[in-house]
Amino acid sequence: MNTYPFIEARKPQVTASGGRVNASRPSGPPTTPAATAPPGPHAVRNAELTKQITAVHQRSRGTYGAPRAHAVLQREGAGCGRRRVARLMRRAGIADDTAPPLPTRTRQPALT
Repeated sequence: MNTYPFIEARKPQVTASGGRVNASRPSGPPTTPAATAPPGPHAVRNAELTKQITAVHQRSRGTYGAPRAHAVLQREGAGCGRRRVARLMRRAGIADDTAPPLPTRTRQPALT
């Protein structure tokens, strides 16, 4: 017998199948108020910015990446950071239409 009943009461229980179950955590869907709360102001602003970024990207016919899209948004008055624009573009699956890389040009050694 353990002299620490608190520890004994908190030890994981063993199920009939042999798996371990943590008795201190309930299973199932989250029931906290945050799980059912409306999105916060940052998430709402991200959604608005994503719409604006998508519009800028479509106006540029898919050629603008994050730096140029950020510059256009700054000119239009939508204050946000370049990294935030890049992150939102990645999450939305928006990418610039880049040209394929040019072939590497090397000089052939002289045949002597």
